[in-house]
Amino acid sequence: MMGNYKIEKFFSPYQSLSILLILVFLSSFSFAQTLGGNAAYNFLNLPSSPLLTAAGGVNVSYNANDVSLAANNPAFLQQSLTTQLNVSFNSFLAGIKNYSLTGAYYSQRLNTSFGGHVSYVDYGSIPATDAAGNISGSFHPADFVVQVSAAKKYLERWTYGTAIKFIQSSYPPYSSNAIALDAGLLYTDSANRFTASFLAKNMGTQLKTYTGVAEDLPFDLEAGISKRLSNAPFAFSFTVHHLHRFNLTYNDVAFNNDNSFSSPSSFDKIFNHFVLATHVYIGQNLEATIGYNHLRRQELSTSGAANGLTGFSAGLHIKFSKLQIQYARTSYQRGVSFNQLGLTVALNKLSGLGK
Repeated sequence: MMGNYKIEKFFSPYQSLSILLILVFLSSFSFAQTLGGNAAYNFLNLPSSPLLTAAGGVNVSYNANDVSLAANNPAFLQQSLTTQLNVSFNSFLAGIKNYSLTGAYYSQRLNTSFGGHVSYVDYGSIPATDAAGNISGSFHPADFVVQVSAAKKYLERWTYGTAIKFIQSSYPPYSSNAIALDAGLLYTDSANRFTASFLAKNMGTQLKTYTGVAEDLPFDLEAGISKRLSNAPFAFSFTVHHLHRFNLTYNDVAFNNDNSFSSPSSFDKIFNHFVLATHVYIGQNLEATIGYNHLRRQELSTSGAANGLTGFSAGLHIKFSKLQIQYARTSYQRGVSFNQLGLTVALNKLSGLGK
């Protein structure tokens, strides 16, 4: 009895929520200057789940009962995800590849869901040259992150979760590592098919710098809501990111020596924070998603040319009793898109684990 009391006291909802709010408050000041390409470890912003990619790359409220989404928001960890295991593969531009593995387990004794996540970004083999351009060999840059998370339910509708990350980056001869924390809060109203969430990402510091100069992590504050219609097979997600900074415009005047940037309108400054998604439920086992990321479209649009589907994404989620298949395709520029594939297996249904 005493042991259980100590466990419950340690996971006090009021203490956890208070810590979350304090961390978010402090981080909004500590990382307020991070913008554009100024942060290190920007690979942390890559969506590790095709479900997230299809929804525009930024989403904190869309709950598809798939463990891959818990890698982005630890508050998504729940009892129904126990023993789920997800593997995901991204094929980016220039031969860059991203591999992810995510799993979850629910402890009845602690009444807590735990998760683990590993993501590895392989940039391939790059020629090493001297100042004159002579090739002297090759090097193999890579990034990876290892994440451990936990989440606990509070009352009937609230879930709060945290994740601790160890980040390693290697660009020979330079290397760096860091530690970071994510904290999320999720509200679920199952009767009305409504979810809302708040997430603070990448609160942390470097343990080892690349060149002796400390750099910021890609901190972000995100909030979102998702609503599924009662009498139609549609759901909608509305996500706001970078809540700690109003103007997200990042103009690099050194790029092609171009300084002919126009001032962004108030509409663009506001809408740059928004990511929208529509989910279409086709029967019980198939779901299609279309997403739109306005900031991505603004940043990657080509001046004086049609920009096609830049900023748009789409995907499919196929559900079987023991297996889920996810596929997403997102457009970065006209004629430049990448694909992402994910598989989720329910180990408890395959082998009886966790029953």
